[in-house]
Amino acid sequence: MLGPTASGKTCTAIELAERIDAEIISVDSMQVYRGMDIGTAKATTEEQARVRHHMIDVVEPEETFDVVQFREMGRAVIDTGRPMVIVGGSGLHFRSLVDPMSFAPSDPAVREELGGLPLEEVVAELLSIDSESGTHVDLSNPRRVVRALEIAHLGGGTPTERAISPEAIQLREYIPQIPFRAVGLDPGDRIADRIGIRTQRMSADGLLAEVARLAPRLGPTARTAVGYRQLLEVVTGEISEDAGFDAVESVTRHLVRRQRTFFRRDPRIQWLPWDDDPRRMVGAALAHLQNGDR
Repeated sequence: MLGPTASGKTCTAIELAERIDAEIISVDSMQVYRGMDIGTAKATTEEQARVRHHMIDVVEPEETFDVVQFREMGRAVIDTGRPMVIVGGSGLHFRSLVDPMSFAPSDPAVREELGGLPLEEVVAELLSIDSESGTHVDLSNPRRVVRALEIAHLGGGTPTERAISPEAIQLREYIPQIPFRAVGLDPGDRIADRIGIRTQRMSADGLLAEVARLAPRLGPTARTAVGYRQLLEVVTGEISEDAGFDAVESVTRHLVRRQRTFFRRDPRIQWLPWDDDPRRMVGAALAHLQNGDR
């Protein structure tokens, strides 16, 4: 069950999981962090008591938990064979669970060394080992060029080799590694009002206090989370509380646009007519799933 932030996925997924006797895997890059509850809109303790949830509260906010680690832990949950409802708004984390997605090698020392060279020199070396690399990499983007050369240095393949690999082809053609059926939720034009209400509710529930409490513990990844990044400026006195929450609402709208773009490209997702009653949404989801629609 996929879709943008503030589309009602949590309530609907819990209702669905109860109906089909399934557990839930959260595909959210920030719900993995303990203590980041209000700002990530985690299922409440009561909701989690109704249905077992996975990939929530698995690491401390000081830690870095990347998509590679997420995939390994999430795949282990799937491999138990229990019925699962995958729910969330992070398209990358969703695809890491169901698609043949591996991740290129990385070495910060190599990246730092390459990053210290003039862009022209890095581009020249990349082109010397892969004359077609400009077809796959923006050669005017230093970060992308350095990363491509780093991968090649570490034995992960040239840009062309990676682009024509069976895995890359399967990813482009949306051929899953793990069979699934997907439904999407999107309130359409009502999303703006729902984001506003969501932001107000988070404020009333104490998000600013949560950010202030966690501020000394937020690692480099956790501190970039929507809501936390903006309200850290309130905690440090750089902006007012009103300005902070206005920024949270604005950034959330931008996030929704990116999520919609990502998910709408995936032909495997069946988008349901949206309804503000989770029970009716569950009924529509079950009808699609029982008919064998993806």
